[in-house]
Amino acid sequence: MTSRHFPRPNRAALALTVLLAAGVTGCGIGTTGPVRAGAPASGVQRPGDGAGTVRLYFAGPYGPRPVTRRTDAALAPQQALDLLLDGPTRAERERGLTTHVASGAAGRLTATTSDGAVDVVVPLRVSAGELDVTAVSQLVCTAAHADVPGDLPADEVDVRIHENGIRSARPWTLRCGAGGNATPVTG
Repeated sequence: MTSRHFPRPNRAALALTVLLAAGVTGCGIGTTGPVRAGAPASGVQRPGDGAGTVRLYFAGPYGPRPVTRRTDAALAPQQALDLLLDGPTRAERERGLTTHVASGAAGRLTATTSDGAVDVVVPLRVSAGELDVTAVSQLVCTAAHADVPGDLPADEVDVRIHENGIRSARPWTLRCGAGGNATPVTG
């Protein structure tokens, strides 16, 4: 009887064979068509686009949310706040966005600018809770992201809120902080 001697298999070749077989068989997930997954991405401007944009802040289920809208040119804080007061568009409402800024503020809210700052006179009293924290954040962040003289980043623009429809000597000075929340300026 003759004995045949078979060579021992190469472990590297065996491992490669297993990997190739796994790659050929796939992961078991079949092909699908397009899947509807919500609103398209927003907030990032396309490079080289000549049109302007404005960033407005609305209230979402988890706090203030920015919305970028196309405009013909950069908007001053007053123009941006006027758009904010008009409320979210239908598409924005379908994404769950609302506003906490009282509709009674329209036409009576004014914004003026100076170098690196915006003075916003509101017809309501913040200190009495007539304008809640979310509404204040909406106003502050929308104003700070508008075209403010001084070319400061939005988080360094001082937004001074004057309440009760009167420009006061002691306004609330705030900045647009992380996540679209208004934060007090101290010192």
